[in-house]
Amino acid sequence: MLATSVFLSALDAFIVNVALTPIGQGVGETSLSRLSWILNGYAIVYAALLVPAGRLVDRYGHKAGFLLGLGVFTAASLGAAVSGDLWVLVGFRFLQAAGAAVLTPASLGLVLTTAPPAKVTRHVQIWAASGSLAAAAGPVVGGLLVQVAWQWIFLLNLPIGILALTMAVRLLPAGRRSPDTRLPDLLGGALLVVAIGALALGLVQGPEWGWTTGPTLAAFTLSATALMLCLRRSARHAVPVVDLILLRDRVFAWANIAAVLFYAAFAIQLLGITLWLQQVWHWSAIETGLGVAPGPAMVFMAAALGRRLARHVPTGTVAATGAALVALGTAWVALNARGPLDYAADILPGWLVAGVGVGLALPTIISSATSGLPKDRGATGSAIVAMAGQVGTVLGVSVLVVILAATGSGGSAHSFSLAWWTSAGAMAASGLAALGLTPRRHPPTAAAG
Repeated sequence: MLATSVFLSALDAFIVNVALTPIGQGVGETSLSRLSWILNGYAIVYAALLVPAGRLVDRYGHKAGFLLGLGVFTAASLGAAVSGDLWVLVGFRFLQAAGAAVLTPASLGLVLTTAPPAKVTRHVQIWAASGSLAAAAGPVVGGLLVQVAWQWIFLLNLPIGILALTMAVRLLPAGRRSPDTRLPDLLGGALLVVAIGALALGLVQGPEWGWTTGPTLAAFTLSATALMLCLRRSARHAVPVVDLILLRDRVFAWANIAAVLFYAAFAIQLLGITLWLQQVWHWSAIETGLGVAPGPAMVFMAAALGRRLARHVPTGTVAATGAALVALGTAWVALNARGPLDYAADILPGWLVAGVGVGLALPTIISSATSGLPKDRGATGSAIVAMAGQVGTVLGVSVLVVILAATGSGGSAHSFSLAWWTSAGAMAASGLAALGLTPRRHPPTAAAG
């Protein structure tokens, strides 16, 4: 029940990627730049609200936060399902993200406070692993549901949400509230929404508006201004949306850089392969789901291997190796993208290797980020890393839109190949940043004498 937040968010991500083209057909929209807001709108709001929501949940209680977040997410899913207009759908995606931003820290807080002390680590691992299960099932489930109607990808959340709400009311304890009653910096969160949203707007609309036109330059200027104001408030506010002090921790700082690059590369890779199968090969949604599923299916097993390796191999090495495998798998697909592709020979091997790499790298990046932080700042640190990942997702989707909009003389095959090479490069950079996750060992001080 408490793993609902991770399960729904992971399921939502993979299902919506597979269903993006059918959604566009359903709402009468063919422009990828506008359809991308179905993904970006969710990621932007989730990223900006996650840290403030976590603070509010600590203040008012984890059970109340869990019920509120799950209720909002479930109701917004119904609204998304009945939307017949793109921008109405995007609006409900905003609400879904707001619910998820409250639900996630509330559920983790309940896991930490209700688990027996000896089993806390195990319960947290189960909570986190539910995302891998959803990632493995999401593409196929999405493909099956879209065969009926795209609205079913959102309606699926209703029975899951209602069941979890019913169980939560009856079974969850009230929980304890934090003695810290200070309100988080909500204005700082709003500024972060504006900063990320304006940047995404400038990127995805740049090819259509023109890179040097007034609207594009205004979007980038607004983004930079809002980001500077957000950082300024974060440096001065008692409860900032981004605790800049945490960035003084070397491992935490590198983990955030690695997370942004990793999620950006993964967003390009996942959405790119989905669009390729549907728009270039003209696969159906269920065929696309089955084609995408093998990669995510490798994540759970590889994550278990990564946990074992981390006992004997430096953390940074495990994460960097995983990122390198993702980069190699993506490069394999990119190398073969310009010719007549064969799925079994040209896509599947790279996709499987990439899936193993994701399982090694991503859990390691997230779990090691807060290893050196004080215990009372671990939850805030985890939320910031999750926020960094969502920012990376927005950047990745936006960059893919830009690349596909600039098709050039090589046509669609050239554009997708360029997108996958870009993804491989960003993933390689993530691997280099991940090397910083290994804590420095200070040499022992020689005894005087």
